[in-house]
Amino acid sequence: MGELMSNITVRQAVWSDLDALAPLLDAYRQFYGKTSDVQAARKFLLARFNHNESVLFIAYEGDSTIGFAQLYPSFSSASLARTFILNDLFVAEQARRKGVASKLMSAAVGHAESLGAVRVTLSTATTNETAQALYRSAGWKRDDQFYVYHYSIAT
Repeated sequence: MGELMSNITVRQAVWSDLDALAPLLDAYRQFYGKTSDVQAARKFLLARFNHNESVLFIAYEGDSTIGFAQLYPSFSSASLARTFILNDLFVAEQARRKGVASKLMSAAVGHAESLGAVRVTLSTATTNETAQALYRSAGWKRDDQFYVYHYSIAT
């Protein structure tokens, strides 16, 4: 695997990466059953950049953009500390099984650590066993104390 990863780089994304990130976010949304809309994905990412609401990491294989991760800042009142939510993690199909997701997760955790965060949290579908295996192999622990509930607000 080391040879495969030698051409893969991950760095924090900047505003000028928007056009490279938008198709990846669009593909990520399609993976979750949403209709393709690259312009809406770009607009969403632009708003996150403009309001400093998330931190994005982008992965390249040579000159090709192949993946991204998006962190949202949060806080734990119980811990009196900063936390982050690894809300989005996506690797293009042709680049999977090359260690890209691991590199993106490592960059996200490193960023959180550098800011003194006490935790990075993520969630995944109960049926996404591939992702669950990846998270376990990277040292993530599944929560067995809390259930997650959502309250949908119609728009």
